[in-house]
Amino acid sequence: MTSLFDPMTLTHGPAMKNRFMLAPLTNLQSHPDGRMSEDEFNWLTRRAQGGFGLTMTCAAHVQAVGQGFPGQMGVFSDDHLEGLTRLATAIKAAGSLASVQLHHAGNRSPKDLVGQPVCPSDDLETGARGLSLGEVEVLIESFVEAAVRSERAGFDGVEIHGAHGYILAQFLSSDLNHREDRYGGSLENRARIVREIIDGVRARCRPDFQVGLRLSPERFGLKLGEIIEVAKGLLGEARIDFLDMSLWDAWKEPVEEDFKGRTLMSYFTELERGNVRLGVAGKINTGAKAAEVLALGADFAVVGRAAILHHDFPQRVEADAAFMPVALPVTRDYLRQESLGPAFIDYMAGWPGFVAVEEAVA
Repeated sequence: MTSLFDPMTLTHGPAMKNRFMLAPLTNLQSHPDGRMSEDEFNWLTRRAQGGFGLTMTCAAHVQAVGQGFPGQMGVFSDDHLEGLTRLATAIKAAGSLASVQLHHAGNRSPKDLVGQPVCPSDDLETGARGLSLGEVEVLIESFVEAAVRSERAGFDGVEIHGAHGYILAQFLSSDLNHREDRYGGSLENRARIVREIIDGVRARCRPDFQVGLRLSPERFGLKLGEIIEVAKGLLGEARIDFLDMSLWDAWKEPVEEDFKGRTLMSYFTELERGNVRLGVAGKINTGAKAAEVLALGADFAVVGRAAILHHDFPQRVEADAAFMPVALPVTRDYLRQESLGPAFIDYMAGWPGFVAVEEAVA
């Protein structure tokens, strides 16, 4: 059986030293123009130092109009290179792979941040404007240019964010994508933008640059059967180094009646994947659960909340397989000690039961 602490080779570039990937976590800590802040730098480098085999940034937007939340890291301008380069250097110096998650929020971009949000098609619910064919081609180029910029900064690779109802997931959704050109209609056409981004990154970045893809199989107008088909095609064609499946809960059943009776994860672990690696995210908050997803067929575990609570979660699990994270809620001071900045702590305070409500001192 594969151990959490066995190295994991990837088709391109260096191997992960273990089977722990830091989840790409929204944290609101970057400067308003997308440049790296000291808080963002400290949060990520501390996790690399804590033993994660791959340290993934938060979602970094590839166009200014694709910003999804305040304080989001940017990768759409050379103005971001200085901070990105410093970050990549520090992550790799800690013995972790360094990767940027490439993102565009599409119709989920707040109007007060971007003005007019965009979408594959006009969207009355959000007021987003449908992209022209030329704008879709520019969007693809923006993802590819962001990958090239990440390579210049020294990162080992990128992960393309196709999950959680953001713009690439909007293209995949027949509920939101009503285009009548080559990027709409059939599933093959709706997935074309993802394939063209991957192919563009492969063509323009060095041969050992790593390319991952994040997908989610439910919510936001996505249909499980279609996401399975997209994943199957990409795994079979070996277009990517790894597929990161964001499942909300790695042990849950699908919401669609036709697929119930087994775990959502099992539909992806059963797919033939050759040398492409499969990661799973969703309530993996103990070493035992991380080991279990490997036993159930995944290649690596994607850890979020436990990594917020313990920068050195992998090292703690290596020292004690039965390690359990600190009980919630935790204090703001505790999170400061774990290298979360004020904006990140305020964000986590919005998660029910995560941050203790501190009484004012009389």
